[in-house]
Amino acid sequence: MRSTFFAIAALAIASMFVVPAAHAQIHGAIFTTTATGNEVNFNIYASKDLVYLDGGPGPGAPQSAASLPDGDYVFMVTDPAGKKLLSTDNAGCRIITIINGIIDPKLGVADSTPCAHHTGVDNDHGALTVQLMPYDDTPNNGGVYKAWVTPIGNYLCPLTVPECTLGKHGFVNRYSKTDNFKVKITRPIEIDTRHHHPGGPWIDGVSVLWTDTLGNSNTKWSYYNVDLDVNHEAHVEAPEPGVHQITISNQSLCPSIGNIYDENGNLIGSGPGTINVRVGPDNAKGYTYRVDVECN
Repeated sequence: MRSTFFAIAALAIASMFVVPAAHAQIHGAIFTTTATGNEVNFNIYASKDLVYLDGGPGPGAPQSAASLPDGDYVFMVTDPAGKKLLSTDNAGCRIITIINGIIDPKLGVADSTPCAHHTGVDNDHGALTVQLMPYDDTPNNGGVYKAWVTPIGNYLCPLTVPECTLGKHGFVNRYSKTDNFKVKITRPIEIDTRHHHPGGPWIDGVSVLWTDTLGNSNTKWSYYNVDLDVNHEAHVEAPEPGVHQITISNQSLCPSIGNIYDENGNLIGSGPGTINVRVGPDNAKGYTYRVDVECN
């Protein structure tokens, strides 16, 4: 990890912002990692200070996958329902810049800025990773947090304050990317989507679009990592209780979607489209909700 700090002086840099496709839904994905860009098992972190924000297509995505559009973004941390803002510093301290699909230190670093965020370096692409601290403990009994990112052009509050009453602490759901993570919790709840040809092996490198209970979206890709217990699936970690949506589309590795089944083998759909997954209470035991897709 680099011993530098990521810092933004909101008033000084206001004229520097590049707005990526304001007032339009954004493609790509965000994800939480360690300072070096590594995943942790089930997205469960030992402490809040270990959680960093990374840009790019995300784990399991091919190099050709779409990442966040270039530009400047605000991030925040909330409880999983998005009701309580947990980030404690001003929004102007929580800005990242995406260049060529990865977080870039274009806006500079400064050790002396009071609101500076620690940074690290992604060991895969040399991208910047940005520590999410400072943020308060979640009120969620399951120890779940939600990280958000939205373009500067879609942010509704002044950058000189932590939040305002507009939108969801200044964020608009349909313009935001989110990812959930857990701290000091050992009961993982997941939504895992797997693709396969009938009678054939599971297929890696297939994407799905996850939309959370608030209407925020993020792209997830199927991959295999035995050390993280990821078994050829596009996985959503720590989904909050309520109805989540998994949108399944035809793509090169799965050009024609067939039947879709749940974790119990029940037929829940067919063809490309959106599947609703109802997640139970967050005090339930760990559980994996599966969406198994046949590729014809």
